[in-house]
Amino acid sequence: MKQFIDYIPLLAFFSVWAMDERIVSVGEFEISIGGIFSAAEVLLIISIVVYGALFLVQKRLDKFQWITLGGVVVFCSLTVAFQSVTFLKWKAPIVNWIFATIFFASRFISEKPAIEHMMGHTIDAPRTLWYRLNNYWIFYFIILGIINLVIAFTLSEATWIQFKVFGNLALTLVFVFAQMPLLVKYIDVEEEGNSSDSGSEESA
Repeated sequence: MKQFIDYIPLLAFFSVWAMDERIVSVGEFEISIGGIFSAAEVLLIISIVVYGALFLVQKRLDKFQWITLGGVVVFCSLTVAFQSVTFLKWKAPIVNWIFATIFFASRFISEKPAIEHMMGHTIDAPRTLWYRLNNYWIFYFIILGIINLVIAFTLSEATWIQFKVFGNLALTLVFVFAQMPLLVKYIDVEEEGNSSDSGSEESA
């Protein structure tokens, strides 16, 4: 559910970008809808609304949500203010490299690597495995940032937008599922079913 909520601003961004550019009258105001700059405005507004609502409900945002929101505010504001898509193209690479830096720094400034802080409450894996996975995530964020940068500046706007919205998600899902064989035996599973079976056997 959390991942879906985090994805709402990007879906709104893509929907507005895909519209034919037009001028819409709202009362006495005329608003441009459609295209990259309109989509950047929507991404900025929806992100503030979504993360603001999450903050009110949860009383907090995690550090990665703060970084994502900060990236959106900074790069979308610059994109709209200067009417230059170059700023928006740098958002994904820089945010990914910030994530890589956090994962790297966590090895030295915390008792646990960043990935264990994120997943350790549900998976009781040995520390050596957490450090190994943490290294995987560092390399992943670095490479994903490079991929975003190359696609943004060498391919068409349509290809870049589609990768930004759907490609990043697909790559991340593949990367996460690729780690499951390493983690599956450490995942905490409720033993309710086993307890019920035991009770049945004892009563029998």
